[in-house]
Amino acid sequence: MEPSIEPNIGDQTDHGTQFVTAGLNYVAEATPRPVTYLCEPPAGVPRNSARQVEANVVIRNGREELTKLSLDTNGFVLTKHETAVKDFYDPEEVRAVYYPEVERLLKNATGAERVLIFDHTVRNPELAERGEKGSQPPVKAVHNDYSFKSAPRRVRDHLPEEADRLLKNRFAEINVWRAIRGPIESSPLALCDARSLGLEDIVPTDLVYSDRVGEVLTFLYNPRHRWYYFPQMERNEAVLLKCYDSRDDGRARFTAHTSFEDPNSPPNAKPRESIEVRALLFWAPETA
Repeated sequence: MEPSIEPNIGDQTDHGTQFVTAGLNYVAEATPRPVTYLCEPPAGVPRNSARQVEANVVIRNGREELTKLSLDTNGFVLTKHETAVKDFYDPEEVRAVYYPEVERLLKNATGAERVLIFDHTVRNPELAERGEKGSQPPVKAVHNDYSFKSAPRRVRDHLPEEADRLLKNRFAEINVWRAIRGPIESSPLALCDARSLGLEDIVPTDLVYSDRVGEVLTFLYNPRHRWYYFPQMERNEAVLLKCYDSRDDGRARFTAHTSFEDPNSPPNAKPRESIEVRALLFWAPETA
């Protein structure tokens, strides 16, 4: 299991009620296999073939259970994490300053021998609408970034000469998510307790790019799903989110996440500004 990580424990009274009830978007059916185009689809083909269904769920305030949450049990954790980055919309600064910060954070949090950060995404719905600063809107669909097929493929994509050796030992893909500007007042991130997900809930989904086809996991609604969020996240906080773990020994191997409309958002809520960094983690055989 992973080393202990310092939870971000603060004054719980500053962060709203114990839970909210909100609608989350699941896929309505597993067949036909859903396909999402991230490039221009062929004529007459919808950009997203999946039919969605909204389910009203209870989303618990994870700040009230910080000391109980862990990557290997729940699939996510919140921690304090200071950063020297001045402008998260500057990709060169993010790669030069933030990537090394996140690499150190992940090594300390997991005991991984090696961390390879391979990309990041900034999200701001207003900038995304104007096509500025490479921003994307929040994703309002329950999903997981990798599948049992696409996670090993990602290792081969980025480390082709070492992949055969690396894939013999434990590896994982973990996202690090934080506010660019806090507190987060709208479209916060909901996270599903990995223990509440079943294999029968999984719907593999194709992501079609101009040059390749990737695969993510989407999910069918199940009333057993147990959801959390961390209200009013600040810039010095980070969520570590496990999207894949090759070790099949009872620990969390993946989880699900989505943004959602928070009923507690003020009428004049600021647009959500966030960044997520994606990283591959590798463990030596004796420490895996």
